[in-house]
Amino acid sequence: MNQKRHRLDHTPYLVAPGQKIRLKDYDPGFTAGFKNKAEGKAALLEDVSALAEAQELLWASAQHAVLIIFQALDAAGKDSTIKHVMSGVNPQGVQVHSFKAPSEEERRHHFLWRPMKALPACGRIAIFNRSYYEEALVVRVHPHFLEAQWLPQKLRDKNNKQFWKSRYSDINEFELIATRNDTTIIKFFLHVSKEEQRQRFLERLNEPEKQWKFSVSDYKERAYWDDYVTVYEDMLNATSTEWAPWYIIPADRKWFMRALVADIITARIEALNLAFPQVSQEQLSALEEVKQQLEQEGVQGDKVTR
Repeated sequence: MNQKRHRLDHTPYLVAPGQKIRLKDYDPGFTAGFKNKAEGKAALLEDVSALAEAQELLWASAQHAVLIIFQALDAAGKDSTIKHVMSGVNPQGVQVHSFKAPSEEERRHHFLWRPMKALPACGRIAIFNRSYYEEALVVRVHPHFLEAQWLPQKLRDKNNKQFWKSRYSDINEFELIATRNDTTIIKFFLHVSKEEQRQRFLERLNEPEKQWKFSVSDYKERAYWDDYVTVYEDMLNATSTEWAPWYIIPADRKWFMRALVADIITARIEALNLAFPQVSQEQLSALEEVKQQLEQEGVQGDKVTR
């Protein structure tokens, strides 16, 4: 692999295990010294190329899997980030899951039954566009959603703090099991400001080709902004672990957000120190024999054409 020197320090965005964060301490407009969109795009192109190389090694070695999780409030840029960051990878090795409201069958199972089935196989990358974390975010803001779900008898009181602690604990254990099975988990919270969300909503409403992206329900959820900030803080504090830490990504400048996400993903895969599979001596001998036969076919073909 062509190792590159990553231009960004990831430490400021990493939520250390046990760290108690407040989102007001993170600037959604931060750009880490990048002066403009051109610099951000240049950095993104470098990492898209490096990520393509990293994915090729991941696929060929088939020893590790990568799970990438995106969580954010509406209009933070999840879809466009996935589109731009993953633009250079082989689509055969990547799968994207968008977690909508659970089906009737899914509601009758433990809330982690659905993501368990979507975990990536060795050699592959899975992207969760929203995820099982919705069950500790939107469901916490709107607890009536729990009324249709199967819940353990002892946790039926949805106002009990123990219920949410139980969900965090289940998530942490689920991710620990995945990492023990050589799945690298990379979790991004795309941190957009309330004003930037307003501007992006207006942009969607004012441009006919973008109106399909807007949902009235997105605007209604905006009324719960403070509630979402509270539950996101609680979730980030409770589920950023040594094996699956969160990154808080400034999202007001999409060009910086994409460059930073690409840089982190590339660095995390490169850190696995993957290598192409070694060919045995027996296999080399067989390959050499095939090579000679193909070369001989070429010589015979030249004789016929003459």
